[in-house]
Amino acid sequence: MKYSKSIIVGLIALIVVVVGFSSVTTVEAGNRGVLVQLGEVKPTILSEGLHFRIPFIQSVQQIEVRVQKEESSQSAASKDLQIVTTKVAVNYSVDPEAVNKLYQEIGMDYRSRIVDPAIAEALKAVTAQYTAEELISKRPEVSAKVKDMLADKLTKYFMLLEDINIKEFAFSEEFNKAIEAKQTAEQNALRAQRDLERIKIEAEQKVAQAGAEAEALRLKKQEVTPELIQLKQIEVQEKALEKWDGRLPNVTGGATPFIDVNGFGK
Repeated sequence: MKYSKSIIVGLIALIVVVVGFSSVTTVEAGNRGVLVQLGEVKPTILSEGLHFRIPFIQSVQQIEVRVQKEESSQSAASKDLQIVTTKVAVNYSVDPEAVNKLYQEIGMDYRSRIVDPAIAEALKAVTAQYTAEELISKRPEVSAKVKDMLADKLTKYFMLLEDINIKEFAFSEEFNKAIEAKQTAEQNALRAQRDLERIKIEAEQKVAQAGAEAEALRLKKQEVTPELIQLKQIEVQEKALEKWDGRLPNVTGGATPFIDVNGFGK
């Protein structure tokens, strides 16, 4: 009898301990707790830390509210019917104030049920609004449109879009070759235009130089006067006298013979 009482007391103590531990739950950091009572989602949202619940009647489902990353690759047709494969990275999070509604209406597989289809739909819808070349040249604009559309879709399902990053636009091999050929043609045309401008400038410079030389020659001709010619002749004669050694030439040309002064009177 004594042993039976001890066993009963031990069982009661064990039950109390189990119940005590079962009545305490901890919500981990970066999570929120959804309180479920006999299968019913309660409006109470449990924050991080220690909480009490009714054992065997209430349970807590933890849902992460940190920023999560989803990478996706989607193929779609552009406005000019080019097949474009877009690689995008999406950062999103569950609304901490609506985790109970998310759990109740969508469940824990919200990534595959909501996030992935929403990314694919937004990319296809925006891609169809631009040509293949515009997707490249207007990348920031495309990214902004995808972000706005995706944010609207996620908000309806109690999620918040943090940011998106379009990592790459991939096109068919034929389109890449066409783009490369176009760029090469544009570069060649630009090079030819530059050469033409250089030749034109050089020709203009030569014309200007020839005009300047002609103008200088014209001015010089205007400066040549009879007085200037006479002055130049005097300068030439003066230079000749400076070089003369005092001797007269023995013979001069012309009709009149030149007298030999050195032999006169010998």
